[in-house]
Amino acid sequence: MGRKSSSSSWAITLFCIGVFMAALDNGIISAALTTINSSFDVSANWGAWGVTVYTLGLAISIPIVGKISDRYGRKKLFIVEVALFGLGSLLVALSPTFWFYLVARFIQAMGGGGIFIIGSSHVLSTFPVEKQGKALGILGAMNGVGAILGPNLGSMILDVTGNWHFLFLINVPIAVLLMIFGWLNIQETKEPAVGKLDVAGTILLSVAVLSIMYGLTNIEGTTLLESLATADVYGFLFAGIVLFAGLLFYNRSLEKRNGDPILPVSLLVRPVYLLTLLIGALSGALLAGMIYIPSFTEQVLGVAAEYSGYWMTPLALASGLGAALGGVLVDKKGPILAVFLSGFITAIGFVLFPAWIEGKMQFVISSCIAGLGMGILLGAPLNILATEHLEKDKGSALAGLSLARQIGMTIAPTLYAGFIVRGFNQIPSLFQSDFGRILQEKMKTADLSPEAMQEFQQVVSAMPTAGTPSSETDYAQLIEQIHDPTLKEVIQSSVDQITWMAAQEGYGGLFYSTVVIAAMVVLLAIIVRPVRKKAMQEAS
Repeated sequence: MGRKSSSSSWAITLFCIGVFMAALDNGIISAALTTINSSFDVSANWGAWGVTVYTLGLAISIPIVGKISDRYGRKKLFIVEVALFGLGSLLVALSPTFWFYLVARFIQAMGGGGIFIIGSSHVLSTFPVEKQGKALGILGAMNGVGAILGPNLGSMILDVTGNWHFLFLINVPIAVLLMIFGWLNIQETKEPAVGKLDVAGTILLSVAVLSIMYGLTNIEGTTLLESLATADVYGFLFAGIVLFAGLLFYNRSLEKRNGDPILPVSLLVRPVYLLTLLIGALSGALLAGMIYIPSFTEQVLGVAAEYSGYWMTPLALASGLGAALGGVLVDKKGPILAVFLSGFITAIGFVLFPAWIEGKMQFVISSCIAGLGMGILLGAPLNILATEHLEKDKGSALAGLSLARQIGMTIAPTLYAGFIVRGFNQIPSLFQSDFGRILQEKMKTADLSPEAMQEFQQVVSAMPTAGTPSSETDYAQLIEQIHDPTLKEVIQSSVDQITWMAAQEGYGGLFYSTVVIAAMVVLLAIIVRPVRKKAMQEAS
């Protein structure tokens, strides 16, 4: 009994380290994109492919790894995935050219994509039911905290070393140790294989997912409708949907012949599973909303750009705590209540961002509430719902859930970016409608000298806009001509307030949209409850 307990402890520890490492790398590169682009002498548009290729690699590897880990053994696949991730990290760090770097990022993603699924499948196959929630909650905590802390840790490593290569070299010794200790200490688990590996289905699924994800990454948030009408978007989305439909038709016929399809159709006809996939996509959208919090602290709270990433720490810690608490809640009260509370708490946290935050302490409180709610959802409840009553294909079920979350994380930023851009597009109209009032109020309280007031009138009347400056550029020119330091500060602070109002408008739209998404999670939890109850009755 003690030996089995020790094996389980080793396994969960190693899986947690692997999950944290892979999740961390998904965001760590964002801190060094500008530096990497400069080192390869490529434009920002080309440089973004370092992120896009990694996303596409994750999307392809997730469903494949989920299936073959069930078939060939989770211990073996964990070691293979970690080895691929470590090799990819080494090749990224040693990349002599930009194209080599992109290939290496793809290899890295093919390794990192399946670690969380393998760890979750192992827990569901080896842990008793009453302890699965806690273990999955710990894995979810590592996944969520790693994803959130990625940019923050990347900035810190870059500041200390001054070299972006260390962002990836650090993974290599960790991967080697994980392979050694994993081989020695993880118990092998797999499901009985049925028939040959579905090679044709694997290729079809890979191309379908690649096509859909590539189409999604081409959507522009600032010109949403226009971008949907471009061939790079609708063409790839349509091709992906057609390929996916063909895959379902092929897999259905394969199941009738007692084959072992890469994506079992029997999963996709389960109402609880389909609803869980939808909640998973929404959870990805909520996670994507957290990406914008550093820029929110910078543009709304006035935090210096070099420190904005550190303000993710309260949210990351709260997410880890939420994932752990969510696991305990699942073990004691079941997954539905955990999903409901997650959506409810997340909605409260995100609504506070535009409606309540005026200072840094309020930001910390709001971040902790939102992080706590998000953490619950990232941990155990969805994994339990996705695999409930499954005798086999647990890896495939978890892979579908992870892919749904990845799709949500890919689509949501285009929506959020649109809100932010539309907010900043309000700057000219805000100058027209509010700047004069703001400036007058500040000038009254600044106790300006008569000479300063006279200088202001002279400079304004001499401007080419006939004495009525109406844009940020006009006021920048105005500030340059002012000599009185107090008057200059008053005008600059008034300009800054207009920018702040535009930022608040843009981020307000973003965070209110996350509130709507969180409310949809609550609604789906209510809908899932009777559907799950019926499924449980039929299963018994």
